[in-house]
Amino acid sequence: MVQIKFTQIEVPTGQSVLFHNISWTDFEKILEELGEHRGTRITYNQGTLEIMAPLPEHEFDKELLSDFVKIILEELDLERECFGSTTFKNQSMAQGIEPDQCFYIKNHLLMRGKTRVDLTVDPPPDLAIEIDLASKTQISTYAALGVPELWIYEKNQLQIYTLQDGKYIQSVMSPNFPDLPIVEVIPEYIQRSKTEGASATLKRFRQWLRKQIHDKNYI
Repeated sequence: MVQIKFTQIEVPTGQSVLFHNISWTDFEKILEELGEHRGTRITYNQGTLEIMAPLPEHEFDKELLSDFVKIILEELDLERECFGSTTFKNQSMAQGIEPDQCFYIKNHLLMRGKTRVDLTVDPPPDLAIEIDLASKTQISTYAALGVPELWIYEKNQLQIYTLQDGKYIQSVMSPNFPDLPIVEVIPEYIQRSKTEGASATLKRFRQWLRKQIHDKNYI
C-alpha cells in the first residue's frame, strides 16, 4: 500500500476534498501532521474528513464580518473571548470542526486565559461564523457540538441559526444581539465595503450602531 502524507496533498483554492473511513485516532494524527499554521479548514463528522481551501474573497468577508461583531460587542459593552479558527472536537461524538471565526460571549469568563479547548469540559462557543459554507454536513457538526448560534454568510446573504432541541432553526434575529436588524444590515455594509473600503465601512457601521443603541436605549 502506498502511503501519502497529508502535507503532500494540495487542495485547490475554493474547493474541498473528502476522505472516508477515517478513525478518530487518524483524525488526531492528521491534525498534528498538518499543524496549526495552514490556510485550510477541517471538518470531521463520524468518520468523514473534509479539508477545505477558502477563496481570497472568503478571507476578506470573514475579517469584515468578524470586525462587525467586535464593534457590536464593544458598543454594547459586552465582554468576549475570540477563538478564531480553533479546532473544536469531541471524541465521544466523533465530531470536529474549525469555524471561520467564533466568540465566547456569555461564557467568556470560563474561557479567559485558555489557549486550548476541550469540549469534554469546556462549553462550545456562543457564536460561530461560517463564510460560503462548503458542506451542509458542517451544520450538523455544529449542532452535534452544541454551538447555540451559527451565522452563515454566502452570496451576500446572512443567515442566523439558533439551536433548539438539538436542531438549528433559522431566525431573523440574533439571540446574542436581540433587536438589532443584523440580517438586513450586515450584508449591506459588506457590499458597501467593495466600493468604500473596509476602514470607511467599519466607521459608518459603528456610527449606525451607536444611533441604534441610542434610539433603543440599550445601555
